[in-house]
Amino acid sequence: MKPEEILHEALQALRSGGTILYPTDTLWGLGCDATNPAAVARIFEIKQRSDAKSLVLLASDLDMVARYVKEVPPMAVDLVEVNDAPMTIIYPGAIVAEEGSAGDRWHLSPAVVAADGSVGIRIPLMEWCRQLVFKLGRPLVSTSANISGEPAPLRFSQIPQALKDAVDFVVPPSVDTASTGRASQILKVGLRGEIEILRR
Repeated sequence: MKPEEILHEALQALRSGGTILYPTDTLWGLGCDATNPAAVARIFEIKQRSDAKSLVLLASDLDMVARYVKEVPPMAVDLVEVNDAPMTIIYPGAIVAEEGSAGDRWHLSPAVVAADGSVGIRIPLMEWCRQLVFKLGRPLVSTSANISGEPAPLRFSQIPQALKDAVDFVVPPSVDTASTGRASQILKVGLRGEIEILRR
């Protein structure tokens, strides 16, 4: 399949509430529409992970970030503008759907948000991945393609077959042109310019 055909297939799976296995600018990830609670629950099920833990999301740009958090700290804007390496920012004040609701495209699933109401979002540096999120039109869950507690696979060939079989669509490894094979740095940014480095 051509890259645009793969993109179309991945979008079809996501829009229908499905899950995908796909490359990012860091590691291969399990993904779904972050505004769909049922799809997010499926990701936790596949990973055998407690839903008490929040998930990292991907956004296509700062405009998308601003639609899902109450306020984007000015410091976060500065960081994104100068960033040249994978960077996840923890934003305060996620815009979240009511617990137990079916969800809608303007509110994040409660399961992707931390207990303090913050949410981790990265704008991927991989063009194919950014196009996927842009065309989806809402944030995409991005969690490493492993069973919880197991090492995160650095390459497609290391991903357990059980995970490949569990998702609705597997993006072919030929699309993987920009993965670093390393997790992103994580920064927590406050509305008054506070920065906490959680992972370098």
